[in-house]
Amino acid sequence: MAGGSLSDSKGVGKEACGERAGVVVVRDLLEDPSVGLDFELLQGREGLGNEIRSPRIQKLGMTLAGFGGYIHPDRLQIIGSSELNYLQTLTPEMRITAIRRLLHHKICCVLITKGLEIPEEFLHVSSEGLIPLLRSNALSSISIARVSSYLERKLAPRTTIHGVLLEVFGLGMLIMGPSGIGKSECALELVLKGHRLITDDYVELTRRSIDRLTGEGGKILRHHMELRGLGIIDIKELFGVSATSLSQDVDIAVRLERWDSEADYDRLGLDHSTIEFLGVSLPLIAMPVAPGRNIATLIEVAARIHLLRQRGYRPLDTN
Repeated sequence: MAGGSLSDSKGVGKEACGERAGVVVVRDLLEDPSVGLDFELLQGREGLGNEIRSPRIQKLGMTLAGFGGYIHPDRLQIIGSSELNYLQTLTPEMRITAIRRLLHHKICCVLITKGLEIPEEFLHVSSEGLIPLLRSNALSSISIARVSSYLERKLAPRTTIHGVLLEVFGLGMLIMGPSGIGKSECALELVLKGHRLITDDYVELTRRSIDRLTGEGGKILRHHMELRGLGIIDIKELFGVSATSLSQDVDIAVRLERWDSEADYDRLGLDHSTIEFLGVSLPLIAMPVAPGRNIATLIEVAARIHLLRQRGYRPLDTN
């Protein structure tokens, strides 16, 4: 599903800017230090723009043995000791035939693990088929785990939200609302109360599992906040590193609304609305903004109530 929708509304919410999937090209994998592996490019620089479309990893043993129907060319392919030991059992002619089978598949990338040496034929096939050959000194199990973790993070469905994300009592609080209603001012007051700012104005939500969303901001204005009358301020420099964080799982959404005397607001805490992003539902609190209402304090109370509900406490229980 693209964007966010309210479970108790008639339409799609306005906060989300559209769902999209992450994209990883081989060059990203090669150059990004967050993968945690030191890669060596053996051959295939011309194919560094190939796209990796799946976080799952596949080993090339079946294809080299002649079972090419099992290959998924959009996955990173692994060559380890098992594959190279198998090739050593073949005659030179059979080995060349096995390796050249790779040309029948538009493989995006091949990773050799353990720093192993590969037959010269692999270099020729790589050049001919525009297949980047990467090599890592790490064991196959470690290489697979780190590459899979990186690809799952980068390829996860994501969407952009106009709002503010903070960590309040360990909970991820997503604050939304129309422009000029005071989202940033509310976030600043929460920072002054000792809570952490994740990002202001631009929140990128990523679905990391079936029921969890993680939010983070962009790299350009990371740890910064825009305040009318003051301009852009650096929260990290003003209040210290403990006042900011890079990312946070999102637990609650709060929508700030301008006070409407004709509206029927929840007075007993019995209404339980939700909002959905990327197929994940979040509890939603509609909070009217009016003179005299301390929104930052109310958000702190909302976080405490959510923590109590997680422990099974309901304030209106009669037992």
